[in-house]
Amino acid sequence: MRVSPAFRFISRTTLLALLVVVAGCSLFHRGKKGDPMDTQTVEQLYQQGIEAIESGNNDYAIRTFQRLTSRFPFGPYTEQSQLDLAYAQYKSDKADEAYSTINRFIKTYPTNKHVDYAFYLRGLINFDRSGGFLEQYVGEDMTQRDQSNLRQSFDDFGALLSRYPQSRYAEDGRQRMVFLRNTMAQSQLNIALFYLKREAYVAAANRAKSIIETFPQSEQAGSALAVMAQSYKMLGQDKLADDAERVLKLNYPNHPFFEGRWPHYRSNWWKLIPLTNRGTSRQGS
Repeated sequence: MRVSPAFRFISRTTLLALLVVVAGCSLFHRGKKGDPMDTQTVEQLYQQGIEAIESGNNDYAIRTFQRLTSRFPFGPYTEQSQLDLAYAQYKSDKADEAYSTINRFIKTYPTNKHVDYAFYLRGLINFDRSGGFLEQYVGEDMTQRDQSNLRQSFDDFGALLSRYPQSRYAEDGRQRMVFLRNTMAQSQLNIALFYLKREAYVAAANRAKSIIETFPQSEQAGSALAVMAQSYKMLGQDKLADDAERVLKLNYPNHPFFEGRWPHYRSNWWKLIPLTNRGTSRQGS
């Protein structure tokens, strides 16, 4: 019997489609069989994720918590998994993902009993985004220094202290805020000295004035006043120079400015004690 070309075309097309379906089903069942996460209970998945974190296998912990939240979108395990997921991402140096996860947690679960830790972890994420900034500072154009992450971290810890002043993480957050304040003030002071050395006195005075206004309690405030006094003197603004020097004398009588040993145009980074080497524990459930 003669078969028409049209029938042969339909038969081949149908056969190809069947082969694709069969192959897809085979791969699907093979994948299901090979991935126990699809059959584990929520308790088993959560415990597996915690064990992965404790063993340092943060990438596997991330995958486990993501699978848990996709399979079980509601419940206490899901809430805690979001927090642990952010921690695992943070420890894996996935700052953007961790920040997104922790923000989502804060917005979704504002009454969670561990939300204070969420604010603390958000501050840590931004605190460490500038990892290596002390080492990178050498040779960098000071006027181009981006401090947005430091400022955001400062604000994150500030939110923790204002909302949860009795939190177990409040004291560490407060110390980090002091460090961040001094770090940002020192960076601005270095810029002011940069301008002063190059005889850009107006820019130096303005930068120093901004330190006094923004970081009045920083340890760099005295040197900022000294920059103002020196800059105004070089600009011939004797009254402004005298005012700055008088305030400096009143608050920092032993400043090197009065001993003829200033300015020295050197950075004081060594005075800053970084807290990034402290152990950061995971918030328990």
